[in-house]
Amino acid sequence: MLPPPSSGYEFTGPDHERHDIYPAISVKKTPSLRQEGKVILITGAGRGIGRAIALEYALAGISGIIIVARSSDQLSEVESSIKAINSSIKVLKTSLDVRSNDAVTNLAKTIEADFGRLDVLINNAGVTDEWKSLPETDAVEWWNTIEVNTKAPYLFLRSLLPLLASTARRFGTMSDVINMSSIGANFATPGASAYCMSKLALDMLTEFVVMEFGEDVVCVSAHPGGVPTALASAVSALDGLLVDTPELCGGWCVWMTAGARKWLSGRYVSATWDVDRLESMKEDILKGDKLKKRLVI
Repeated sequence: MLPPPSSGYEFTGPDHERHDIYPAISVKKTPSLRQEGKVILITGAGRGIGRAIALEYALAGISGIIIVARSSDQLSEVESSIKAINSSIKVLKTSLDVRSNDAVTNLAKTIEADFGRLDVLINNAGVTDEWKSLPETDAVEWWNTIEVNTKAPYLFLRSLLPLLASTARRFGTMSDVINMSSIGANFATPGASAYCMSKLALDMLTEFVVMEFGEDVVCVSAHPGGVPTALASAVSALDGLLVDTPELCGGWCVWMTAGARKWLSGRYVSATWDVDRLESMKEDILKGDKLKKRLVI
């Protein structure tokens, strides 16, 4: 069963859905997506979507990448894969608890000292508790979902927005933040209260970034697609819906940060929407101030 129309699943039309990487978002096919000199930070980079994002940026010719995850073994594999693509990329791998203020603050200091800049922040780390009705949920697991999906992006934004903004001003460009949201932020799903609420809050946090740093930073909330990650595959309610590759989101992130797409800033977007079709809808999106959470009255 497809999500309801209000979810935005078919926003660009049923004939303009994408499920795998394609030329317009593939740096192999579109060299103009290359982003030499940039420094990228990706949380949740040890596997799945985060790993795919890291490898697509490696193909884009960036100069530095910070990969963050819980497992140091996973990060070592990702680092080796990055180096196999481009051995000149400076890689900083960090295993930490993304919910820890001290850990995130210290990482921000290390990035400024070691790289001196940050061009792109991708808040990709995410979890979900087991989908159950409210009385059946485990309180600790429920709150952990809120903390990883909402508190962690807040901590990274709090610590790194000044560096993102100063990088933009120094190089006369725009820095980028991609908060990895979910189509689940757009409608209530039985049993998924913590997950849907946390992603909805992340969408609103995205708007605050634009309100406060919009002159220097483009920030979007992004649905990565229905990807059969270890996290999503464990949710039986998603059986049959996980039809998108992690490379789709990886290529989409590279496309999103390759140009100053300020017109999308503060909005919810989906990696499954064909980017050429989305570009053709720009005037209508801006005129209607679409793709934001608003009360209809």
